[in-house]
Amino acid sequence: MGIEIERKFLVVNQNWKQQGQGVHLCQGYICADPGRIVRVRIEGEHAVMTIKGKTEGISRGEWEYPIPVADAKELLAGLCAQPLIEKFRYRIAYDGLIWEVDEFLGDNAGLVVAEVELQSEAQEFARPAWLGAEVSHDHRYANANLLKYPFCLWPKS
Repeated sequence: MGIEIERKFLVVNQNWKQQGQGVHLCQGYICADPGRIVRVRIEGEHAVMTIKGKTEGISRGEWEYPIPVADAKELLAGLCAQPLIEKFRYRIAYDGLIWEVDEFLGDNAGLVVAEVELQSEAQEFARPAWLGAEVSHDHRYANANLLKYPFCLWPKS
């Protein structure tokens, strides 16, 4: 079993954008229950099916398997809840870690979050200047939640 240990942050400016090339991601959910997620994703020319368990703290079980892109397209169109989540992902190296910055499209346009995967929940790391508030424990920012409650419907302050 794989373990995903992830911290998630809002992004406060555009300075990160010069540091990486974005790749289009399209993903859908066969199951989006909080304790068991089954996701299909096409990223560029590759596709994966991912199964995630219940989050405990910032950790959860994660199993990911490559699948044919043609199969992923069929699953996204026929089995996944609609609408699909679309975004551009930028992978940015910073102080020995890889940050994944997601710039959402469609009903989630305007939302930009950065995630970093860690080796342990207690791991220390340097924060890039473009990071804002941490939202690791705010379930509104989970991709599976953005499917049900897209960013465009959130109250604006």
